[in-house]
Amino acid sequence: MSSLPVDHGQNADWTWEVATLYPQQGNWSESEYLQLTDSVNRFIEFTDGRVEFLAMPTIEHQRIVRFLYDALRAFVDPRQLGEVLFAVLRVYIREGKYREPDIAFKFAANAAESGERYYRGADLVVEVVSDDQESRKRDYETKIADYAEGGATEYWIVDPQQHKITVLTLDGDRYFEHRVATDGQAPSKLLDGFSVDVAAVFAAGKLQ
Repeated sequence: MSSLPVDHGQNADWTWEVATLYPQQGNWSESEYLQLTDSVNRFIEFTDGRVEFLAMPTIEHQRIVRFLYDALRAFVDPRQLGEVLFAVLRVYIREGKYREPDIAFKFAANAAESGERYYRGADLVVEVVSDDQESRKRDYETKIADYAEGGATEYWIVDPQQHKITVLTLDGDRYFEHRVATDGQAPSKLLDGFSVDVAAVFAAGKLQ
């Protein structure tokens, strides 16, 4: 059976009409955002009518996320403290804003606040920083404000490029540094007794 040739050259054309099926930037509603992200396997966040497409994570990034997720679950599950989930996972910040942290933890007592489509807030969130300027700005600036606004008690920024883990804790409506660790242990304030070895975290990102 022969197939028709696919033109990838100058004569190729995009199906631009498909774009007209979606709202213009700035005009998306929450329901339209949720419907879109129900049907695609992409990191897409939402802020006040605008959808934001995030960079695809690297293998190193995903290995680090897996290590942290396993470590957090190993602490949380035996103590029946709550639930740990990983991206792709929508977290409601406030009306008109959703973020998708790499890892989110929610205490069991707060689980009833969420449905099946997204977490309504989170108690602890983790972002592993991607190696591009837009991602760095988002994790170190934009999301500090966003997760504080959403009331996440603790925010971890895990930076493979700087070999650094920053643990931020919420006091009022602002985050303060609990620990900035480049070696030794990075401890949680929210989960008393939980910490990770910094060297082990970043070693997990490398091919063994």
